[in-house]
Amino acid sequence: MDRKKEKGRSGSTRPARPQPPSWLSFTPEEVELIIEELARKGYRPSMIGVILRDQFGIPLVKPVLGKTVTQVLAEKGMEPKIPEDLLNLMKKAVNVRRHLDEHPKDTHAKRGLVDTESRIRRLVKYYKRVGKLPKDWEYSPERAKLLVAGEG
Repeated sequence: MDRKKEKGRSGSTRPARPQPPSWLSFTPEEVELIIEELARKGYRPSMIGVILRDQFGIPLVKPVLGKTVTQVLAEKGMEPKIPEDLLNLMKKAVNVRRHLDEHPKDTHAKRGLVDTESRIRRLVKYYKRVGKLPKDWEYSPERAKLLVAGEG
């Protein structure tokens, strides 16, 4: 799986302290309300984190609340049916399949599809084991196309 070489160390680093920043003016209750409101608007957990960071100045939710955005949504009963990382991989597989319909001789894309779908199957196996997906849930390209069209 480790086909790509790591190049460079650039990127933002997370805060070292597990406490909320001293300059943060939001209470944990207000942060939960903001998360709930953004989820009602249809944002996924990763996008909620980006909005909290960029528009509200909340660098990380976990030091403020003691739990993640996904855990907050699960408590409110607003957790997505399919985990976000799995849904993103399914979107990628659907797009590669669409590309292969137009360009059937693209062998590099075929290899990419095989890699993506094997990653999907590994994630499905994990999510079944931890109970985030039902035991009878199966991945199929047709189902993925429907799920991606309906966004979860």
